[in-house]
Amino acid sequence: QVQLVESGGGLVQAGGSLRLSCAASGRMFSIRAMGWYRQAPGKQRELVAGITSGGSTNYADSVKGRFTLSRDNAKNTIYLQMNSLKPEDTAVYYCAADPRFLGSAPDYWGQGTQVTVSS
Repeated sequence: QVQLVESGGGLVQAGGSLRLSCAASGRMFSIRAMGWYRQAPGKQRELVAGITSGGSTNYADSVKGRFTLSRDNAKNTIYLQMNSLKPEDTAVYYCAADPRFLGSAPDYWGQGTQVTVSS
């Protein structure tokens, strides 16, 4: 099993920044991909950014150039630095991990953290 604990959400004005953290524990040797999803009210959950065990990253088009995903292997933690935030970034953000790849249904999820961007 793998446990994921997110932190760092909150309320910010448009144009501001937030950094989300996701601390992982458990059978991390089995994990090949981690990342962040988000779900806004009335919308489907979407993959925001992902990182593989080899360090490759990918981003949703809507956040490219504004969000940066990084990791600290020693702490088993990934971070999502979110800059130039927009009201449409408002959502619950979930950390996720999977033994193979991030698709529509990763094996492990965090509890979610709310990000609210005011206009």
